[in-house]
Amino acid sequence: MSIQQQKIVKFAALVPVKSLDQAKSRLAAHLQPEQRATLMLDMLRHVLLTLRDSHAFDHISVVSSDQDVLRYAQQWGAQALLEEQAGHNPALTAAATYEYQHGTTALLTISADLPLLQVEDVCNLVEIAHQHDVIIAPSQDGTGTNALLTRPPLVLPYRFGINSRYHHQYEAEQRQLRYYCYSSIGLALDIDTIEDINAFQTYDEQDLACCTSSYL
Repeated sequence: MSIQQQKIVKFAALVPVKSLDQAKSRLAAHLQPEQRATLMLDMLRHVLLTLRDSHAFDHISVVSSDQDVLRYAQQWGAQALLEEQAGHNPALTAAATYEYQHGTTALLTISADLPLLQVEDVCNLVEIAHQHDVIIAPSQDGTGTNALLTRPPLVLPYRFGINSRYHHQYEAEQRQLRYYCYSSIGLALDIDTIEDINAFQTYDEQDLACCTSSYL
């Protein structure tokens, strides 16, 4: 293998998805279980198609314990990875290890519930990754992490959960990694509460080409 070939970065994307019967439980007072499952699948499809349309990735994987989710993911062009470990971060670590062992050199781990995600957001993350080891895309309130791009995979541990943005920054600083925080509405607006749905509705859905459902 030539030096030039060795320097080629192989980007992949990893999208974790909970079981549909657990989807968007904080919306239980407003949406029926079937509606919440449909909402989750609508957003997952949008994220997967946006990732695909960016042409930035060698492949896109969905990791889930739900066989229905994995079946839909395959229909939408993604690779299906059955969850190997219980717990969000352990499951992601196992999936990222699989990606690394199969040649991925840069891994974008991204939320499945980003209805305003745009191709430009994805391309910007990938472009920045050529100059940084870690890119963190914060949630709306600035404390969470909606996307984490690491080069190589597992260059820092997954710390998703409360205040994950700061935990990921801390892990990067401790390892003296070059990191960058990238913010955009497409990466920041995730849907967990009725307030998030209301915020979603304030944007021009036609211009943003995002997913829509009859109950939104």
